[in-house]
Amino acid sequence: MRLVGFYTLARKELVRVIRIWPQTILPPAITMTLYFVIFGGLIGRRIGEMGGFDYMQYIAPGLIMMAVITNSYGNVVSSFFSAKIQRHLEEMLVAPMPNYIIVLGHAAGGAVRGMVVGLVVMLVALMFTELPMAYPLVMLSVFALTAIVFSLGGLINAILARKFDDVSIIPSFVLAPLTYLGGVFYSISLLPEFAQKLSLLNPILYMVNAFRYGMLGVSDISLWIAYSIILVFFAILYSTCLLLLRRGTGIRE
Repeated sequence: MRLVGFYTLARKELVRVIRIWPQTILPPAITMTLYFVIFGGLIGRRIGEMGGFDYMQYIAPGLIMMAVITNSYGNVVSSFFSAKIQRHLEEMLVAPMPNYIIVLGHAAGGAVRGMVVGLVVMLVALMFTELPMAYPLVMLSVFALTAIVFSLGGLINAILARKFDDVSIIPSFVLAPLTYLGGVFYSISLLPEFAQKLSLLNPILYMVNAFRYGMLGVSDISLWIAYSIILVFFAILYSTCLLLLRRGTGIRE
């Protein structure tokens, strides 16, 4: 019964993504194409190499991760909050499903969207440059774990949100700055020492660099530290989701 519940939730989220693909898949692909044209093609020619790679190659892993992060987060927060507003969330809560199935089902749906968009962006990147994919297992594991972590983050945002403005505050004022300052477009070795130490407080830096290591074989961060940070955030966010659902925070109030 629990597997049926998980499958149903994950399938619902996947069908939603496919049904409205002009809103969920096409816009990120167009946006990332513009990033490759402007930053990789035009600005990258003036920058030259970074980390021993052509600049467009260097930013490709970061742009892929940016798409994974924003779409994983955005899918869950919009889906779950819509369920609250449209008043059909109660049907799921009274169903004989434990809270962890509700969390995993939504997280799986958001992660699938994030990874699908990430794959689309990767195909776009291959139109502009070569991607060596040095360590495929590292690349795939970081790819999936990051999608799941930010799906859980989106679920927390949706649970706590009381109005539509609450849904956009975190992506606009927290997620976007952290992503742009997470080493997507540059190596932190270029920063002053105090800025490098400050950058180490940004969890997205570890995810971007771990994925870049899997794809290009270079990183500003130790791979094992990056995996540790990702797993710690997974544990914290997953536990928080379960706690909020058990208390009924933002749902039964």
